[in-house]
Amino acid sequence: MTVETAEREVAAAREGEPTLRRTIGLWQMVLYGTGSMLGSGIYGLIGQAAGAMGAAVWAAFLIALVGAGLTAFSYASLGSRYPRAGGAAYVTQRAYRHGLLTHGVGIAVACSGLTSIAAGARVIADNLARLPALEGLPLTLLALLYLFGLAAIVYRGIRESMWVNVVASVIEAGGLMLVIAVGLRYWGTVDLFETPFSNPDAGMAVALVFVVQGVVLTFFSFLGFEDTLNVAEEVKNPSRTLPLGLLMALGVTAVLYIGVAITAVSVVPWRELAQSGAPLAEVMSRAAPWFPGWAFLVLTIFAVGNTGLINYVTASRLLYGMARDKRLPKSLARVHPVRRTPHVAVAVVLAVLLALVLSGDVGQLAAATVLLLLLVFSVVNTALVVLKLRPGEPKGSFEIPIAIPILGSLVCITLFVLRVVSGGEAGLRATMIAGTLLAGAAVLYVAIKPHIGDAKEAAD
Repeated sequence: MTVETAEREVAAAREGEPTLRRTIGLWQMVLYGTGSMLGSGIYGLIGQAAGAMGAAVWAAFLIALVGAGLTAFSYASLGSRYPRAGGAAYVTQRAYRHGLLTHGVGIAVACSGLTSIAAGARVIADNLARLPALEGLPLTLLALLYLFGLAAIVYRGIRESMWVNVVASVIEAGGLMLVIAVGLRYWGTVDLFETPFSNPDAGMAVALVFVVQGVVLTFFSFLGFEDTLNVAEEVKNPSRTLPLGLLMALGVTAVLYIGVAITAVSVVPWRELAQSGAPLAEVMSRAAPWFPGWAFLVLTIFAVGNTGLINYVTASRLLYGMARDKRLPKSLARVHPVRRTPHVAVAVVLAVLLALVLSGDVGQLAAATVLLLLLVFSVVNTALVVLKLRPGEPKGSFEIPIAIPILGSLVCITLFVLRVVSGGEAGLRATMIAGTLLAGAAVLYVAIKPHIGDAKEAAD
């Protein structure tokens, strides 16, 4: 814990204000980070990536790991320097001291988490409805019950949220480890360098397009940095635990993803894998026909539910941190005296989620917030560059060369451009929605600024 953090908590205690409870240790942090990166996406993503990279799909994950790892190292360094709720928003304000930019970054991160939860609620409802005990219940009702369940866990306390995350993350990772275990005997039976562009007639330009598609697809499977940063005030010894936990989580996730990728193309020819609607289910049906098909429903429920839980915690802590720094109404900064959770922020997040789920499909909104996240990551990387160059800024326990955040920012901007130009009509719509969200954030900032007083200086 930094001196600044300790002084802030002592001041809050002296004023009689409840603070967030520090309960998260290193291994909980590792599982929290792993759970935020692992998700149901891998169950379908592996097929799409195989279509782009062939049997060399493992290489796409490896390249994406390097690209995503640059930003992960930046977040780890920032976490050791400034372990505060508010995450990217706080770091942006500290570096640039520009209220509108800070507000935009915070709203973009919040929108990303909220749309992810809302989209996941539909997936959860669809899978729950396939279970015999819940068959026939309306999907909307199941989705709403899921959201109320998430809200109850997050409100209950960070300790309870972390234990649910631990269980779900172990089940998630266990499912992927099972895929690797049953398919291990197939390793070495295929050429892991065979690609759609292995044909001598394929030109360099074609090969580059396929590689880029594969890397872009797999890059997003490693994201989850912001989730770890936003629980910094609930982590024991955050300046050490947060960066170490984040990087260990990235390593665990990388090993699982690459292992699953090699297993999948070893068991099922990559051309068939690319055509499969449920590629890992197909892998299991061939490598372990004894494995019950319904078990993948359970794995999907745990994977999506865990991602939703983590995003819910992140969104509530982000609103809490921004409100405490006078960037949102101060009521969002209230902490429950018994539960020690930001209960008002938790309730506001629930209200927004209910509206999103009842409004229908949020797929296009989710695609737009992915674009916003790339911009946020670029801003955070450059913020670290600014802070490293500023005289007098405190250093953390995990410092990195300045080249890493510079390269991280370039990677994120490049991926942003690739997503926009290669997305066709869907990419254009996502870009327009992203622009509308940013414009809405600016309007909100102008509307609430007179009512929240002067924002605190970043050094507070």
